[in-house]
Amino acid sequence: MRAWAVTGPDEPGLLRAVELPVPEPGPGEVLVRVHACGVCRTDLHLAEHDLVAKAPGRVPGHEVVGVVAGAGPGVSGRLVGTRVGVAWLRATCGSCRWCRSGAENLCRDARFTGWDADGGFAEYTVAPAAFTYPLPGGVDDLQAAPLLCAGIIGYRALGRARVPDGGRLGLYGFGASAHLTAQVALARGVEVHVLTRGAEARRLATELGAASVGRADDAPPVPLDSAIVFAPAGELVPVALAALEQGGTLALAGIHLSDIPSMSYAEHLFREKTLTSVTANTRADGEALLRLAPALGVSAQVQRYPLAQADRALGDLADGRVAGVAVLDLTGDA
Repeated sequence: MRAWAVTGPDEPGLLRAVELPVPEPGPGEVLVRVHACGVCRTDLHLAEHDLVAKAPGRVPGHEVVGVVAGAGPGVSGRLVGTRVGVAWLRATCGSCRWCRSGAENLCRDARFTGWDADGGFAEYTVAPAAFTYPLPGGVDDLQAAPLLCAGIIGYRALGRARVPDGGRLGLYGFGASAHLTAQVALARGVEVHVLTRGAEARRLATELGAASVGRADDAPPVPLDSAIVFAPAGELVPVALAALEQGGTLALAGIHLSDIPSMSYAEHLFREKTLTSVTANTRADGEALLRLAPALGVSAQVQRYPLAQADRALGDLADGRVAGVAVLDLTGDA
């Protein structure tokens, strides 16, 4: 099969094209024929070695939509032919205090698609059947793919940010995850303020109904009840904290963040402001978002690439040339 692997630290480029054997599903796993795969900033962090690959030549991609093409031992053959999604969270131990309490995203033995095991920048991938998602009808492959990480993580970040009913939410950075999160928040009656560096991203935020749009280091026109930093830029943390109303909450949504500069307690955290982070997702997050998104009419702005241009897609993301979300489309790829 055709696939793309992350290059080594001494190799040129972000990805290299490879040919690999079609993987065999192991016990409890399914083989998925990939129809689409979102291109996530975490894939970029892996390719740029901000995240260290768990094995050389790892195949990235964890927003996978496809059809079950085979079942390993212990998996019902009835799953073959069904459309499923494969997300970032690949497996957990199932028995630790975190798994037993419903916080499986904090399992210390968790494994992740496209990091611990090969992902969806390929014609086939395997995944544990228990960690795949049946996908709702009425949502096509290219729209479903970004929901599986950008959507899920944004949904969890929105919960962690504790936005009050009718409150004011600031979004710092406006890429794949933020533009989906904004739609969920707006549908719930939240007043959304977007602060981001890209002119095209600011245009999209305006089109989606943001109450105000500015540059990333601008002050919003009103104090914020909550904020989410999606950009992997630690220097935005004190900026966002300073923009919060007293009692406000700032959630950090990224798996990677550059160093946070020094902050003033009085200016940035006093008066019961809260700073929190987001770590992966639970399956319950994914199930809830996949029910909610179609009901709310959430729609990704998709920039389509064939599998043969996966390296270009990741490069465009790195250079800020993607407004919305990049998705690899394998259904019409020669």
